[in-house]
Amino acid sequence: MPDNTVPNDAPRIENERWSIGFVPDKGGSLAFGRVRIGDQWQDVLRPTPAEASGPNDTASYPLVPWSNRIRDGLLVWGGREYQLRVNWPDGTAIHGTGWDYPWNVVEQSTDRVVLEFASRDVYGVNWPWTFTARFTYALAGDRFVWTYSVTNTDHETFPAGFGHHPYFLRSVAGSPDARLQIEADAGYDLVDCMPDAGAGAPRPAADFREARELGHEFVDDCLAGRRGERLATIEWPGAVTIDVEADQLLEHAVLYIPQDAPFWAFEPVSNANDAFNLDAKGIEGTGLFLVQPGETRSASFSLIARDA
Repeated sequence: MPDNTVPNDAPRIENERWSIGFVPDKGGSLAFGRVRIGDQWQDVLRPTPAEASGPNDTASYPLVPWSNRIRDGLLVWGGREYQLRVNWPDGTAIHGTGWDYPWNVVEQSTDRVVLEFASRDVYGVNWPWTFTARFTYALAGDRFVWTYSVTNTDHETFPAGFGHHPYFLRSVAGSPDARLQIEADAGYDLVDCMPDAGAGAPRPAADFREARELGHEFVDDCLAGRRGERLATIEWPGAVTIDVEADQLLEHAVLYIPQDAPFWAFEPVSNANDAFNLDAKGIEGTGLFLVQPGETRSASFSLIARDA
């Protein structure tokens, strides 16, 4: 398979099942994610084009120290208000601040890479407190493990969240449309991608509790109410099946299915959309967690490939 997605000196990890490339200079992103099917490598994550302008064009990028949106960029916490920089056309602060900067490679072997972003080392970070994020990617047989961690390097406790934004392909190795099943019994009623209340029943377009094809109805939903360790199963009929397992700290998942696009996204994340403002209203189950000075919080999810 031709590979024009990453520079020759960019980190890669590979084993008999998975081949993963990285572009740390683009917000600590993944360049590609491939699975061996028969004797061929096949993309399951959307490959990053050579002309990619930033993380939003990559295969996946980190979400830290929060996932999804903060309404009007106004973070309310502990009786104080912090005005963050709005960085999305809808007038929100979105996807954290880690994707704004290059990440450093702090560890690398044939089957493991650790990327790090230290907010103290750069200027203009869109977050009121200093932190260090370390994201670890490791291969173990059929399992591709993603581990998020955030360390509080500030002098006071802060709330946080994290996640990743994997873009999957709709078709792999010429397969029909992907089939998806999600182990989540709840979803948020969203207006402009943000909720005003806690989670209830998922809306029909985003309800994949029973396995079905992705279809072509637009979806951009935040799901909750996880049932257990397995979060989802993605099947590309006749090609490969991937089970998604996630730690319980990753209480939410964002499902994004654009219309008329060859890709879609399924994001294992800790917090709900606009979680800080939900929490300020006294709504429970937002998925935010506290990080004490000097403390590190971490969580993992895995993509486990098996033959279709």
